[in-house]
Parts: sequence; C-alpha cells; structure tokens
Amino acid sequence: MKKTLAIIILLGAISCQVPENGDLDSMKSKLAEKKSELRDLQDEIKQLTADINELEPANEKEAVPIVAEQVEQGEFKRFVEIQGRVEADDIVNVSSEVGGRIAKLFVGEGDYVRKGQLVAVTDLSTLEKQIEELENNLSLATTVFERQKRLWDQNIGSEIQYLEAKTNKEGLEKSLATLESQISKKNIYSPISGYVDREFMQAGETASPGMPIIQILNTSKIKVVADVQENFLKSIKRGDPVEISFPALGIDLNEKISQIGRTIDLTNRTFEIEVETDSKDGQLKPNLLAVIRFQDFEKSDILSIPLDVVQEEVNGRKFVYLVKTENGDTIARKSYVEIGESNVNEVIIESGIQAGDLLITRGAKTVSDGDLIKINS
Repeated sequence: MKKTLAIIILLGAISCQVPENGDLDSMKSKLAEKKSELRDLQDEIKQLTADINELEPANEKEAVPIVAEQVEQGEFKRFVEIQGRVEADDIVNVSSEVGGRIAKLFVGEGDYVRKGQLVAVTDLSTLEKQIEELENNLSLATTVFERQKRLWDQNIGSEIQYLEAKTNKEGLEKSLATLESQISKKNIYSPISGYVDREFMQAGETASPGMPIIQILNTSKIKVVADVQENFLKSIKRGDPVEISFPALGIDLNEKISQIGRTIDLTNRTFEIEVETDSKDGQLKPNLLAVIRFQDFEKSDILSIPLDVVQEEVNGRKFVYLVKTENGDTIARKSYVEIGESNVNEVIIESGIQAGDLLITRGAKTVSDGDLIKINS
C-alpha cells in the first residue's frame, strides 16, 4: 500500500511539472530524473519493509485442539442382530377319530388341560343302537352254533350247517368288536398338557373324522425361530451361543442354537434357525417379537480403529490423521490406509498405521495435513 501511494505521488508530481511550452527534450530529461528518484524510493521502501518484518514477526497460525489415542493391537469381533419370533414347541389340534355331533365340550379358550384329560364327548347313539342289534343277533347266532356243534359232535346233521352257524357267529362277533371300538372313541382326551389356544367347534356342531375341535399349546416348552440370510451360513452352526432379547418384556437370555434348517428359502434366500428355551413362567408367548444377536466374525492381534475417523478423498482413497512431531512442532499428518472387515463401531486397518501411532480421534475433520495441533486430554 505504501509503495503504491509513493508511485501515485511521484506520478502526480511529474504531471504537475510538465512544461507548458511542451519542450520535448526538457520533458524527457525531467522524466528520466523522476524515474531515478522513483527507483531510489522503491529501494528505500523495500529496505524499510524488511526492517519492519525483522522487528515485528508475522503472527503464527493458532494450533487446532484435538484428541488423540494410541493405536494398539487387540481383538476384533463383529455381531449380527436379526428379528425372530416365539413359537410353541408343542401345538396340537385335538379332533375326533369318528364323525358325530359334539354332545359335550368341557373346556374353552384359555383353560389349562392335563395330558389324558377328557375334553369332549361325541354323540354316537346310532352306533349304540347298532351294537344293541348286533348283540341280539349274536346271542341268537351263538345259540344256533352251540346246537349245531352238539349235533355235529354226535355225527348228526351236515357239516355245511355246522360251518354256516360257526361263520355267522364269528362274523357277528367281529362286527360287534368293530362297533365297540368305534364307540369307545366317542370320548376325546387331550394328548398333551397345555392351554386351549383356539376353539374351532362348539357343543352341538357335527365333527367329521380328523376335523380339529380345539387347539392346545404347551407353553412350558417353546422355541425362538428366526430367518437368517444365506451369506451367514458359514459363520453360524448348531450349538453356537446367542443372545436373545425380548423388547416388549425387557428380558435377556443367553442360549445356544438348537437347530439349523437344512434348506434355503427360494423367495428370500434365508435359512431357519431355532433356539429352545422355556416360557419364563408363561411370559414368553407364541408370536412374541425376539431379537437374536450372534457373532459372525472374530480376529485376534489386529489393529482396529473407530470407523468414524476414516475419511475418503474424491478419488476413493481412504486416510486418517496421525499426530507427528516435526522441527519441534506438533502437527497433523495425513496417512493413507487400507481397511478390512468392519462392524458398526470399528474397522480393521490392513496397512497405513502401526501399533503405537497416535491417531486423531476427535477434531480430525477440522484439521488439514501439516496443521499445528494441540492435544487435549
């Protein structure tokens, strides 16, 4: 600024002293004189500037505060969380083996039943009448057979008559046994202990053979089921420990995988895993949401750093900032890195950092390569 002002003053002086008569030689002489004066003045300005700079040094850039941590070798683990659901391990539809009207239903939804408890009775009055009729016919057939047998033993009568009487008697006995077997099935018993979850039919309705009447859940023995993406097939196996949480109840469990599905679902490319557990006094109910957490990767003696300190240039190269000491100054120095496996918090460093390096963990995005830094605790 001082230099520019001096030039303007000199040019002004020259313009003011231009002769009015316009004598060319006089003007050239005067211009040469003023240029000489200008050179002398510029040299003087330059010297004064140097003297001032020597007496008053330029202000240094203020150091940027950062937080740094020493990089150390350690163990790296990665966990995966998936959603699952609670299912009853024992769930049974109770039905009648023979068709008939439901005469009595002794339980309803929510009732607890024991194994072998009578839950319903079907009306088989038609079969009962058939049994009475067969019993009368059998009584007559038995009497005829006995008489024919006595006569045959005395060599009286024909063999055909004896065989017909015997066949008739035995046929009626078999028919009666069949009907008695069917009539014994009018009583329907619970095959397991548990709670009645659903009631499909009510008393008075007609049930066909095999048609479910009620559904019973054994809630004391349950399992947690989840669908896992097929890319985790190598990292999970039967017997692996898992952590299970139930957000709705605030319950956390440590269990082991009890079963792994043998097929891959074609629609979503998943396979099923099962974890057996108990119902925790009935708190874990079928279809309750569960979150399963399992480990899918582990490596020892590696360098891992926080994932959020890794930055990326436009060309895709990744870098971090390390703390370095150069010429007595503490500065930030950019270091390009190659990364490996990562989880939600950390990433493995394959190259670019060594154990013992000071890594800038906070303030890394506010510094540039070579900036003065100040380490805060």
